[in-house]
Amino acid sequence: MSYPRLVIAGTHSGVGKTTVTLALLAALKARGRRVQPFKAGPDFIDPGHHARAAGRVARNLDTWMLAPETNRHILTSAAADAELSIIEGMMGLYDGSTAVDETGSTAGLAQQLAAPVLLVLDASAMARSAAAMAWGYANFASAVPVKGVLLNRVGSDGHYRLLKQAIEAETNLTVAGYLKPDPTLSIPDRHLGLLTAHEQGATDFYDRLAHAAIETIDLDHVEALARSAGELPMGPRVSIVAPQKRIVRIGVARDAAFCFYYPDNLELLEAEGAELVRFSPVTDQALPDVEMLYLGGGYPELHAEALAANMPMRQAIRTFAERGGPIYAECGGLMYLTEAIRDFDGTSHEMVGLFPADAVMRKPGLTLGYRTLRLASPCILGDSGLTVRGHEFHYSTLEPHGALHYAGTLADAQGRPKGHDGLMVRNTVALYTHLHFASQPHVARALVAAAHRTAARGSSHFGGAP
Repeated sequence: MSYPRLVIAGTHSGVGKTTVTLALLAALKARGRRVQPFKAGPDFIDPGHHARAAGRVARNLDTWMLAPETNRHILTSAAADAELSIIEGMMGLYDGSTAVDETGSTAGLAQQLAAPVLLVLDASAMARSAAAMAWGYANFASAVPVKGVLLNRVGSDGHYRLLKQAIEAETNLTVAGYLKPDPTLSIPDRHLGLLTAHEQGATDFYDRLAHAAIETIDLDHVEALARSAGELPMGPRVSIVAPQKRIVRIGVARDAAFCFYYPDNLELLEAEGAELVRFSPVTDQALPDVEMLYLGGGYPELHAEALAANMPMRQAIRTFAERGGPIYAECGGLMYLTEAIRDFDGTSHEMVGLFPADAVMRKPGLTLGYRTLRLASPCILGDSGLTVRGHEFHYSTLEPHGALHYAGTLADAQGRPKGHDGLMVRNTVALYTHLHFASQPHVARALVAAAHRTAARGSSHFGGAP
């Protein structure tokens, strides 16, 4: 199969590539196309919006966390029944995990996927200079297939005609259209990025984006660019172990406070024989009958008052852990398992209390970057020495009130030490790092095996109300 595909890249962060991507997804869906969305990099928020705009689960692709064959496998699996794929880039086209090549960048992903690039320019204060910028990005790296330009924040039809004429006269690129500046088509920001799709609310936002794209973007040309991709070079398929005979149940926290999960993480758990059971630490009063808990990332600091008020759930999770039930938590999930979350206003909210520390929000305290976790102790993730890749992005830090024990050590994308991660107590492991299980499939296998050990001891001692 050819898998028609197109990368939407920006000259830099803030040019509006998410708005452009959502407008294209919504407009193509309105045309009746089955369009599969993807996001380059470790972002959780944009894929949620992609899913709302396209009506399909969005996937993450990443040239640092994942091997080339893994990226291609994720794309071909998700796009098998789609007519085309739209892949939103991250940051600027050539921005990645190093300053000397395309590793970890949108450009590197376009090369891995042999996918043409549609370059988004913020043309709000530009005329002929737009041609120089487009020419530079298209010719900076000959192996990166920049094929077209889409202009954002264009003031008028006359402004667009001037820009299009300049770019097509000075480059080999075609201009696929433009979007006008419209603050009502922007998604508000906060400390971890855009508002989530759930918070965005009504779908008429995506309908308005579709209408804007249909008015001023040549969608036939966009589809033609995607079809020009040709055959996708394929390597060995990712090995998926057949599910074990006995199904185990894993409770996955899914609500406004816990909403950051890689779909591939969840599907790898299912492939290993897990049934995923959704529950809400915000609103549910008891745990479902499960053999393991998975507490993902999200915004517990924004829902700290409600989480603190739900004492039955906090006690149920603490009892589950104290009885030896396995818990895997990431970032927001880690924060929830501490003694308290102290929000940006300095207000302290009591949490589950498995770890003797507070999670303290600090606006200047952003921790950001790719990470490799190396296990120093055997735990529910695997044996000592196991390595797995992921990403950190948080504004909170831990203030310990006692001894903290860690499962492993961290290194950044360049291999430099970044301290410890993976708080451990009994069968609970909680990390600030969001791990991508496809970078080390043994992690999903080990977690399901931990759930099986719980089941062997008798699930009635773990699930349900304490």
